[in-house]
Amino acid sequence: MIDRRKMAKHFIPMAMALALCGAVWGQAKKSGGDKAAPAAKKKAQSDSLPPKGNAIRPEERAELERGVAELGREIESLREVLTADEEGIVPSVQIYYNAVRYPLQYNEIIDVKKARAALAEGIKRSKELRSGHGAWTRGSGPRGYVSKIDGSVQPYLLAVPKGWTRESGKKLRVDFFCHGRGETLMELNFISGKGPESKEDRLVVHPYGRYCVANKFAGEIDTLEILESLKKQYPIDDHRIVMTGFSMGGAAVWHFAVHYADLWVAASPGAGFAETKQYQHMAESGELATVPWYQKKLWHLYDCPDWAENLAMCPTIAYAGTLDPQQQSGDIMEKAAAAEGIKLERIYGQDVGHKYEPKAKEELDRRLDAYAAKGRNDLPANVRFTTWSLRYPHMFWVHVEGLEHHWDRGQVEAEFKDGTIEAKTINIAAIRFSHPNAKSFTLDGQHLPLAAGQRAADATFIKRVETWQPGSPQGLRKKPGLQGPIDDAFMSSFLVVKPTGPAMNEKLAKWTESECDHAIRRWHGIMRGEARVKNDTDITDADIASSNLALWGDSSSNKLLAKIADKLPIKWTNDAIQIGDKTYPSATHALIAIYPNPLNLEKYVVLNSGITFREADDRTNSRQVAKLPDYAVVDLSVPPDKTAPGKIVEAGFFGESWELLMDGGRGAQ
Repeated sequence: MIDRRKMAKHFIPMAMALALCGAVWGQAKKSGGDKAAPAAKKKAQSDSLPPKGNAIRPEERAELERGVAELGREIESLREVLTADEEGIVPSVQIYYNAVRYPLQYNEIIDVKKARAALAEGIKRSKELRSGHGAWTRGSGPRGYVSKIDGSVQPYLLAVPKGWTRESGKKLRVDFFCHGRGETLMELNFISGKGPESKEDRLVVHPYGRYCVANKFAGEIDTLEILESLKKQYPIDDHRIVMTGFSMGGAAVWHFAVHYADLWVAASPGAGFAETKQYQHMAESGELATVPWYQKKLWHLYDCPDWAENLAMCPTIAYAGTLDPQQQSGDIMEKAAAAEGIKLERIYGQDVGHKYEPKAKEELDRRLDAYAAKGRNDLPANVRFTTWSLRYPHMFWVHVEGLEHHWDRGQVEAEFKDGTIEAKTINIAAIRFSHPNAKSFTLDGQHLPLAAGQRAADATFIKRVETWQPGSPQGLRKKPGLQGPIDDAFMSSFLVVKPTGPAMNEKLAKWTESECDHAIRRWHGIMRGEARVKNDTDITDADIASSNLALWGDSSSNKLLAKIADKLPIKWTNDAIQIGDKTYPSATHALIAIYPNPLNLEKYVVLNSGITFREADDRTNSRQVAKLPDYAVVDLSVPPDKTAPGKIVEAGFFGESWELLMDGGRGAQ
């Protein structure tokens, strides 16, 4: 039986949805790749993402609203017939509900014909499930799963091998393909489009990737969660997972190849971009001089050339047409790889622009098939690994558990031979090895014993005063999944916590209300979910245990913030915000920050922020990167706009123990 309370998390009752619906106006054009390529236009193609909606006739709106309500009731009725084990298939019906509800509720583009078809398919799927004849669950088509980040139902497209049966016992290869930029590619258009073609020996998966963010932030987590969802449904061969994509999807693949190199047997980015500064010609335009120092450090998170060493661990084949300006990404990655002693494979489509050339595509597929046939080696004898952040902490059997300095390059070169792991490191403060056959360890020339009770297959070492010792890091520190910056809090389960009390002053109260509402709208618009929102008075111990808390307001207005205010390294009183020896009057300033939640040190609290890239960054996916570090002070006398929540007068990173640093973490530039 399906729990009604669980179902309620994943779709809004129709009465509430219709109360929020507004008129749908305007029309915006569709686009293919990331259009802000070198020597291409830099003006946004639309005033906002997603574009404003198109007008539909009142009778059409009423018809669709009735259809959404009917499908909602149909989904509810599934609880009467499905077991708990079968509940995982319900999101593959709910994707049709959201695909039509969202544009009606949020004033987005809607194609009435597609909406009718989607509602009909949702009803059909639901009724088939209730009658026990869900043949569609065994074939190809749109699917859905529930995101752990915001509880939203996210779609993906799936092709299942024709004739394949679970009884065959055959493990399946998985091919991911990340789609290109489409400003009108909201859920309805995505699930209504042509899906991937079936292949004989594999599942083919097109992740939605949160619409138009190049599979970054929540979009990358979605892709990983799709893989986990598929493993529960099909016998997946972990050694034969291929990552591909084109245009914006090519940019996604560069990211997946260097940050998750140990997941794929091979990767192939087609065109796309690989970083921000050179792709946007910032040096030539003079823009580079205006970029704040902390944003330049934050570029290390997604600038793929900085991580090029990791391509040594993942066979990667770059594709571009010879006439495509976006071959620039292959050029820059080839140069970065060569600097690491790695030769990047490249295939060109002769005399074509921004598309696959058929013969080149055949050659690409042949090479990827050869890598897949060989399979991925879980236990390579040699591991090379670069990381700039503990958001990306591992490579096969090497796990970095602490950096000496975030946003400086950390490196590990490790070799397993005759039972011994010998490793050399740079900028690493804690490391764990999980090789099942390891018996002894030499780290930066030191032969290391194991700590009492420690297993050789899970050996952890920490550095103290340039000397390695067995043992694990202790106390408050930056660690994988708890290292910042602000945007990191929105890559796992989070709750928006609104204040219910009076603010320190009226200016702050108005700013808090406006920016909180903006963050909630922004999450839906660009991340295609619905942020879970609670008042500060309604937060439970279970919420604190399970989720990062985005606290809005101040210690006067937000009860949760009041509980933790004296435990933060930055002091914010009715008079001033105190950062080291600098003070900013509270009458005209607000604090934005991320910090381990003092009420649960395994989760974050965020003060007064959602995702930090704003509407001005949507004109090209290469600008959709983190804009604020671990903390910032906002001058409220300057109103928020499409670039910032106000004037940023102070910003910086906390140290490796989440302490306040004298220079704000500026370090060497």
